[in-house]
Amino acid sequence: MLKLNKMTDYAVVVLGQMAREPGRVRTAAALSEDTAIPLPTVSKLLKILAGTGLVTSHRGANGGYSIDMTAEEVTVARIVQAIDGPIALTACVDEGEGGCEVSNSCPISGNWNRVNLAVRKALEEVTLADLLDPTEMFPLRPAAPEAARSPATVDG
Repeated sequence: MLKLNKMTDYAVVVLGQMAREPGRVRTAAALSEDTAIPLPTVSKLLKILAGTGLVTSHRGANGGYSIDMTAEEVTVARIVQAIDGPIALTACVDEGEGGCEVSNSCPISGNWNRVNLAVRKALEEVTLADLLDPTEMFPLRPAAPEAARSPATVDG
């Protein structure tokens, strides 16, 4: 099962909250309260996100963090990479060291790159704005008329 970790999910929630008011400086405590995510987790996320440029850190008495991009400018791929590192489904497409021990003799190792690129491309096409308003991304179809949904009744 391909599954993002909880920190990535929390990052989407925190960034989504911040993206409601781009440029507004918010404290970790305020974001924790608004999102119901524990303060230590929010603090850790904000430091990571600031290190990757997704949020801006502001020092001083009125300090905190801001997001200086719109939700449309932030891709899910960028959030995943900020928290989880490079998008890689298997060790043979991971850009890090310590890959697969049999990669030299594996007949399909290079083919995983196609799958990995497809997943990365899909994540790059979904934005934070899409996640904040999924009806825009996956519009609901109009409901079928009532007569078409219920079975016909037979009078006895």
